[in-house]
Amino acid sequence: MAASEQPSTASVPSERTARPWALVTAHELRDLWLAGRGLPLIFAFSLLLSVITYLAATNQALNFLEQREAVNLLLQVAVAVGALLVLLTAADSVSGERERGTLETLLVTPVPRAQLMAGKLLAALSIWFVALAVTVPYVWFLGRGVGVVAEALILGVVVGSLLAVFLAGLGLLVSVLASSNRVSLSVSLFLLLALFAPTQLPAGAQKSWAGELLLRVNPLTGGEHYLGQILVSGHTWSQDASWLVSPAVTAVAFGVAAIVVGGRSMSLQGLMSR
Repeated sequence: MAASEQPSTASVPSERTARPWALVTAHELRDLWLAGRGLPLIFAFSLLLSVITYLAATNQALNFLEQREAVNLLLQVAVAVGALLVLLTAADSVSGERERGTLETLLVTPVPRAQLMAGKLLAALSIWFVALAVTVPYVWFLGRGVGVVAEALILGVVVGSLLAVFLAGLGLLVSVLASSNRVSLSVSLFLLLALFAPTQLPAGAQKSWAGELLLRVNPLTGGEHYLGQILVSGHTWSQDASWLVSPAVTAVAFGVAAIVVGGRSMSLQGLMSR
């Protein structure tokens, strides 16, 4: 009797052990969107896009811009700010729970650490995809007359998603190592500002071989440059594909590092001092 029942019992997976990363993702999504942290960020994001769209459409000083340049400006801001929201969300994911006293409960659950980090990574990425959905009507409004709406949105998905994965992984690693949420957010914002610093170089310096190399190896500047070359300069997708190497490599590297290294390093106390 016991032998006949064993196959049927073994063939039914336990709900607790089936796809733990999906369970963690669902929990993190509820915490992000139902607890009120995600919606205010998206609301502020939509206000920013509204202001930029209004200025690009009505301000006489900006009317000298072609519609392609206006769409490019809007899309670059959307990608940059959307990536910032992902970074802030990821930077709070572990250090925030540590300060709120909920990390200990999470660590004692029978879920592999790597899958815990994978769930947190996917939840952090959700804020980018919501931001991308919010961007759609603004891109349509500015680009409907020049036929670049579809191309701009596909570019936003490709470039923005690569940068979002990169910054989500970066934020998670910092959050795991930081001893407090304040340290995690401060370090993450500092790293983001450092990544955007090359955009402030003089035009002559950016065109030199050293300046171009710096822009190419930086995933943020590489992705933003790729957007501009296609939307404004009219280049083909393959013509400047080398600018996407850095965003793609860093997305894979930091995404994997956040799941593997971050999972192994997660503890009740971070390594960075206050």
